Parts: sequence; structure tokens; C-alpha cells
Amino acid sequence: MADNRAKENHRIEPIEKHDTAAWANIESTKPVSKVTMPGENSVKNAKEWVDSNQK
Repeated sequence: MADNRAKENHRIEPIEKHDTAAWANIESTKPVSKVTMPGENSVKNAKEWVDSNQK
């Protein structure tokens, strides 16, 4: 059990970086569901990225 506690204390930063995700630039929030809405420019950039990286 001591090994598990040592691992918990030495957590590393997450590998994934969400700085460029469409939801990173929040423009507004829906009132009831509290869902964040990205700006139009973020949505266009995300769509372009998906279209260019299709297999």
C-alpha cells in the first residue's frame, strides 16, 4: 500500500493539452444546462483541423 501512496504524491502533468480545443475559448454559457459555447472562429478552426486530418 505504501507504493500506491507514493504514486499519488508524484503525479505528472497530463499529456494532453487542451489549449487549442474548440471549447477552450468560451464565448457564452447556456443558462439552464451550463454548457459552454465556443466562439465562431474556434468552431471554424476546429472544423478545418478535422477536415484536414481525416483518414
